[in-house]
Amino acid sequence: MILQKNTPAPAFELYTTPDQQLKLSDFKGKKLILAFYPADWSPVCSDQMSLYNETLRLFHKYNAEVLGISVDSKWSHLAFGENRKIHFPLLADFEPKGAVSRLYGAYNEETGESRRALFVIDESGIIQWSHLSPDGINPGADGILDALEAMDNQKK
Repeated sequence: MILQKNTPAPAFELYTTPDQQLKLSDFKGKKLILAFYPADWSPVCSDQMSLYNETLRLFHKYNAEVLGISVDSKWSHLAFGENRKIHFPLLADFEPKGAVSRLYGAYNEETGESRRALFVIDESGIIQWSHLSPDGINPGADGILDALEAMDNQKK
């Protein structure tokens, strides 16, 4: 079971390029969308990451950043991101394999991959929305946008 609303987001530090790491704490003060996905290069994952790439401007209107996370290596992410022209970080949950996915309840022991799980985290590091989608289905961006809008409405 993936982590649910009102749960503090577990801290992590993962490679985003062969020589650069990102931490959850790097995004304090911003909303954060974590998009766990099974694998670079698969058709559904490619569609999902491309959709979030096209939706970045809408996410940024809500002061939200996106991070894609899979168990693929930093080198795979580098090639995939360049090929698909992805403009947000892809993080390698590679070694130890799936450690961050496990923290969020998003690791699939049977396949050795991340499940297709989404988390929207507030500026204080608390999960405000989460969703688990079947691996073969692109969950789209509507749920994320609804969660971001609901968070903005709570502040008003």
